[in-house]
Amino acid sequence: MPTRGDRLVAIERVQPLGVEAALAALEARGREDAAKRRQIELALEQARFEATHARRQYDAVDPDNRLVAGELERRWNERLKEEQRLQEELEALGTAQSDGVSPAERKALLRLGADVERAWHAEGATIATRKRIVRMLIEEIVVRIEKDSLDLVIRWTGDDHTALRVRKNRKGQHRWCVDADIVELVRSLARQTPDPTIAAILNRTGTTTGKGNSWTRSRVTTLRKHNNIAVYREGERAERGEATLDEAAEALNVSPATVRRLIADGVLPASQHCKGAPYVILVTDLGSADVVKEADARRKRSSRPPPSANQSNLPFDFQ
Repeated sequence: MPTRGDRLVAIERVQPLGVEAALAALEARGREDAAKRRQIELALEQARFEATHARRQYDAVDPDNRLVAGELERRWNERLKEEQRLQEELEALGTAQSDGVSPAERKALLRLGADVERAWHAEGATIATRKRIVRMLIEEIVVRIEKDSLDLVIRWTGDDHTALRVRKNRKGQHRWCVDADIVELVRSLARQTPDPTIAAILNRTGTTTGKGNSWTRSRVTTLRKHNNIAVYREGERAERGEATLDEAAEALNVSPATVRRLIADGVLPASQHCKGAPYVILVTDLGSADVVKEADARRKRSSRPPPSANQSNLPFDFQ
């Protein structure tokens, strides 16, 4: 089975990192080729100048002075040979040098990332298939083992490099493990509410299982049992002296909305293990004189009848 490092390198980073790396390598190679071409062009220009100068010297010499004429002819031939060599080198380099990748070509290449993921997760894909995908994309991976991580340097096809860090699994863990903070959240929520409600809370927070699935009652139950977390038991909150929002509203003789406002205004102490989780309210706080006084005041204000709509039309009694 592929490890988390395999998945990180081959899928999560291949799109778009691997393709981007290939694009960067192509563009860098294009710049190198352009610089080399320019260097040869300048050398060829100089060689042509020297060959022309050598020819003029040879043409200007007295033919009867054979010693000097022979030396000038030899120099002229050398300049011509150098000019020819540079001309052939320039032609071998090719005339279709790349100055980069066009926007349309870049867009088409980046789509390859999605194609790689589809091929990787295809129903008929085998381990051998995935190995071939990796070998097509990657030349070499150098791994340095640290205390809590694996530091990888990937050399992609095209000779570009990417550095990655993969967290090492702790002893007894595997790649499908749920994050520790989620386990602790479930441990706290299990003291407040049953598994179906815990699943709904986790889904609202946007968390997923180790395999990236949404939460269900059965998945929460499996997680609890795996981590030795006791199931929620009716009545355990009351045994700890805790009340729910509805229980607090009943005790204070106000609506649940009023209790929320008391909490928001800092009048009634309460806590939540996460957004959307049940409020944890201590029964002792419900008996606080300040809380009772404020709850009574708000109840009286809410029960006060509104002014008559026709009150402004009542006649004035002038004395």
